[in-house]
Amino acid sequence: MPEPVAIAVGSRRHLRLLSCNILAGASVRRYRQYVTRSLAAVLPGRGKRDNLDRLAALIADFDLVGLQESDAGSLRSGFLNQTEYLAETSGMPYWSDQPNRKLARLARSANGLLSRLQPREVLDYPLPGRIPGRGVLVAHYGYGEASLALAIAHLSLGPQARARQLAFIGDLLEGHAHAVLMGDLNCEPGSPELRQLFARTALRPPDDETLTFPSWRPRRAIDHILVSGGIEVLRRWTLPDAFSDHLPLAAEIRLPRALGLA
Repeated sequence: MPEPVAIAVGSRRHLRLLSCNILAGASVRRYRQYVTRSLAAVLPGRGKRDNLDRLAALIADFDLVGLQESDAGSLRSGFLNQTEYLAETSGMPYWSDQPNRKLARLARSANGLLSRLQPREVLDYPLPGRIPGRGVLVAHYGYGEASLALAIAHLSLGPQARARQLAFIGDLLEGHAHAVLMGDLNCEPGSPELRQLFARTALRPPDDETLTFPSWRPRRAIDHILVSGGIEVLRRWTLPDAFSDHLPLAAEIRLPRALGLA
């Protein structure tokens, strides 16, 4: 293991982050469309590619992007790896994906990372749960005390499963002084399971709640970009031009001086 070093000290202290549950490119703008558009959700279509192109234009303004419910290549996406497509279309040089749930050839749900910065390594872990198919993707930038851990996750709907999953993520992040967790966590900042995570890691609760779900009339803050102490959140906001049932959540952060990224 190399000695702890800063990552090009001071060169990139300000970063723009984005977390998106993209619903495999499908459009939902009303609750009833979960039923009326259910067939479209498992079939490919020009509209999904158009939606991805719109998202790629937005992604181009960010440095690190976490995707949830991206499709890794199945019937519903026209056998297109959507994470790879978004990376290429938006000009992101580095990408990784983590397929978690495969339903024959119909659907391959995945977490995804798009990065303008080169990670040292990217690891993927299955998350515990009664029903398999959830995971967390963890990217590491730099080494030792000058390292940053970035985790991307999509958690279960049930609180007991989420508590187990966040405990697992807590184990992964517990020793990291500088960490970011982003994704569709399916719970609000004051939930017992997130309070448990804040108690055992350097991650801290957001200063305010940013409503992201449902996208057409946001009432719940269940998508998150959580940072550890020492990382300053300059602002946190949603992008209104959404096709999914979640609004994309954005944040601009400032890293400690020793964590400037190249």
